Amino acid sequence: MKNIFIACDTSSIKKVKEIIEQSRFKLKGYKIGYKFGLEFFYSKDGRKFLEKSKVKNLWLDVKLFDIPNTSSAAIKSLRDLKNIAYITVHISGGLVMLKTIKKMVKKHNEKLKIIGVTILTSFSNSTIKGVGHTKSIKNLVKKQALLARSAKIDGVVCSAHEIKFIKKICKKMEIITPGIRFKGEKLNDQKRVMSPKEAFNNGATSIVMGRSIIKGNIKNNIQKLIKSLS
Repeated sequence: MKNIFIACDTSSIKKVKEIIEQSRFKLKGYKIGYKFGLEFFYSKDGRKFLEKSKVKNLWLDVKLFDIPNTSSAAIKSLRDLKNIAYITVHISGGLVMLKTIKKMVKKHNEKLKIIGVTILTSFSNSTIKGVGHTKSIKNLVKKQALLARSAKIDGVVCSAHEIKFIKKICKKMEIITPGIRFKGEKLNDQKRVMSPKEAFNNGATSIVMGRSIIKGNIKNNIQKLIKSLS
C-alpha cells in the first residue's frame, strides 16, 4: 500500500487536530500518514503531543545531521516516541553516521524506519553550486543513494525527478517524494516538483503534500487529490 503523507507544517496543536480530523479518508490502495517537522516538534507542546498521540503512520521529519555519536544519542533520546513509524536523517552525514543511527534504532525501537534525505527539493543545480558543490544534483543524488544502500537504511527522500534512477540503485527500499503539487499550482519555494499521479507513476512508494492540502478546505483538497490519482 502506498502512503500519502500530509505535512503538518504548523506549530499549532489545534491546527494539527483539525488536519487529522478532516483527513480521515479511506483510499483504496493508499494510506494517509502525517509528517511532523521541526516547526511542530520544536514548539512548546509539540513533542508531548506526539508522545501521547494514538494516530498511526506518523513521520518525524527532523533530518538528523551531526557527528555519529551525537546523531545516535539523538535517536536514543526519542525512544519514548514508540508510535513514530519514520524518522529522517541527512545522507550527507556519511556512511558511519548512517550505520551508527541504524545500530541505535535496532537497540531501542526496531519498528522505526530510517529514511535518508538526499538533496532538498528547494535546491536547483545553480543553488547547489552556490554552496560549493561541483557535481550536478543528479550525480550527487546517485552517490547518496549508493550510501543509503550500503548503510542498509529503509528508504530515501528525493525529488520525483530522481525516482527512476534511484529505484535501480535502491531496489527494495522505500522512496518518498516531497515537492508534490497539483498541476498549475504555485510552486512557492520548491524547485523540482511533480504532480501526485506523475510521482506515483514514476515509482514513488509515498508522496508528501503540505500547503496543497492544509491551506483552505482540507476535505475538498483531499478529494481533489483523490480525483487527480484516478
